[in-house]
Amino acid sequence: MRWACTLLVVAAILLLSAPAAADVSLTINASPQQAHIGDIVTINGTVKGSPTIAVYLFVTGPELDPRGVTLDNLNIPTGHGLFTTAPVHLSDGSWTYSWDTSVILGTLKPGTYTLYVLDTPVDRLRFVRADYATTEIEFLPSDNPATDTPLDPMLPVLAVGLTVAGICCAGTLLNRKNGG
Repeated sequence: MRWACTLLVVAAILLLSAPAAADVSLTINASPQQAHIGDIVTINGTVKGSPTIAVYLFVTGPELDPRGVTLDNLNIPTGHGLFTTAPVHLSDGSWTYSWDTSVILGTLKPGTYTLYVLDTPVDRLRFVRADYATTEIEFLPSDNPATDTPLDPMLPVLAVGLTVAGICCAGTLLNRKNGG
């Protein structure tokens, strides 16, 4: 029993004398802070106090999943291995990601969005530590609105003609089948 007490005291001393884990510090910036849908946004920052080789990025905003979504596909909630990542330069802890909003899946609508960076792959609703940073970005409507290509004026006439021809052919086939 005496050895058990001694062992507990030694373990407590070792735990108390061990250096505290370094606090993780993350930063994130977006440039520009106000962009048009379809622009390229440069996201960068730093991570200190974590040996990670990559940071995990996601975004929340109008009509997006509240857990956050990947930057390349706004239809995919973050988590379960699905994240946008940016490699960390181990020499100085810096990282950069170019977000081309003209080639994402899903609909990016005008409004204010929050970008998150973490050093662990968890979604917004599962933060276990406060090791994350955020920045906001406002998206304005696209500078290059989609141009509607006018329909050929003959297209509706052609569609009606094909429909009438299809009905006539179906009627002829039915008559032949019924012995008419």
